[in-house]
Amino acid sequence: MRNVIIMGSGCAGLTAAVYAARANLNPLVIRGVEAGGQLTLTTAVENYPGFPEGVQGPELVELMKKQAETFGTDFLEGNITRVDLSRRPFVVEVEKERIETRTFIIASGASARMLGLESERVLLGKGVSTCATCDGYFFRGKPVVVVGGGDTAMEDALFLTRFATEVSVIHRRDRLRASKIMQDRAQKNEKIRFVWDTVVEDVLDPAKGVVEGVKLKNLKTQAVSEKACDGVFIGIGHRPNTDVFKGQVEMDENGYLITREGARTSIPGVFAAGDVQDHVYRQAVTAAGSGCMAAMDAEKFLEAEE
Repeated sequence: MRNVIIMGSGCAGLTAAVYAARANLNPLVIRGVEAGGQLTLTTAVENYPGFPEGVQGPELVELMKKQAETFGTDFLEGNITRVDLSRRPFVVEVEKERIETRTFIIASGASARMLGLESERVLLGKGVSTCATCDGYFFRGKPVVVVGGGDTAMEDALFLTRFATEVSVIHRRDRLRASKIMQDRAQKNEKIRFVWDTVVEDVLDPAKGVVEGVKLKNLKTQAVSEKACDGVFIGIGHRPNTDVFKGQVEMDENGYLITREGARTSIPGVFAAGDVQDHVYRQAVTAAGSGCMAAMDAEKFLEAEE
């Protein structure tokens, strides 16, 4: 029997672990298949407080992990395959191992939707990015490409105009899916140009380990072309990692967990933190803050039972 199990080992989960461990709750962190969260896919992180020279994403995650271990956090490799939150103690199954817990913190994050290209995977963090807010600064004075036609893509494109010389939006249709206000803002911006009815077939050049451009295909004419750029931002949205909780915990229409009064979910004793419940900010520092909230809420919940 555990006092608290934390699902996820990114900023939210590890911060929750630090706070829970310092409260002598001896938390257990289930690291998951995407151990470390999206920060492990990032190179330089310059907007996390306390690192004036910046820090590598994987290094920041490792430092958080060590801090959590110092105060008494246990870690278990593996992925949660089933949970039963219908009654307490809650039951969590990791592969074939069954564990019971008095409280449960969900910090399983959200996965960026990708194009599915091998070159995209190889160059992720080396010019390919899923977070304009995180990485836009590194492309000051350079041309970049944004893939997508929804609000995420328009927000990314508008943000990137602060740094890039040109932002080319590649969209597979001849019209945007974004809200009217976001469309108007993007189309009025002189730095943004649109490439319609087109998909990215490849990112160049994985052999050199750096983005030099994209290979494009027009879906109407079948014409293939190349466009030079220094950065490729994938703006086709995120998918919260909440499939295992469907039918148990209240979610919105996109699968994000709904929290109220801090980190509380619809089930007493179950809390949520980080990108699994935040589709607005999605930053390392906000994830860490919500992880703190979840751990403190879990501690208060357990104290009230004693």
